[in-house]
Amino acid sequence: MKSGEEITVEIEAGKTLIIKFMTASAPHPDGTRTLFFDLNGQPREVNVRDKALRVVERAHPKADPAEPGQVGATTAGGVITGIAVQLNQSIERGAKLMTLEAMKMQSNIYAPVSGRVTKLLVAPGQNVEAKDLLVTIIP
Repeated sequence: MKSGEEITVEIEAGKTLIIKFMTASAPHPDGTRTLFFDLNGQPREVNVRDKALRVVERAHPKADPAEPGQVGATTAGGVITGIAVQLNQSIERGAKLMTLEAMKMQSNIYAPVSGRVTKLLVAPGQNVEAKDLLVTIIP
C-alpha cells in the first residue's frame, strides 16, 4: 500500500475493517521497520521484518568457563551506564566490573581473579545474552 491509501476488509457478514496505511519508519538495526496505520480510525503500529534489507547478524563471543579470566554475563540484559573498569587497568579479585539490568533487576558483575583488563567487549547501553563475554582479565 502507498502512504494515505485506504482499504476495507470484510472479516464476516456485516463486519468490515477500514485500514489506512500512514507510513513506515526507517529501517531498524535488526532489519525490521515500524508500520503506522489507522484501523477503524484508531492509530496502530506494528514491527515487521523487511525482507528487502540485508541484515548481518553480529555474533558476540561467549565466555569460556575453563578460562578463569573470562567474565561472562550471568543473565541476558543491558549494560548500565558506568562500567567500573577500563582497558589495561589493574584490578583485584572481587572488584566491581559493571552492572547488568534485566527486567528492572540489577546485578553487579565482579572480577573472578586479580590481574589486568585486556579486553572490554561491551559498552554502556548495550544488550547482551547470557554467557556473552564481557571482560577478559589476564592474571
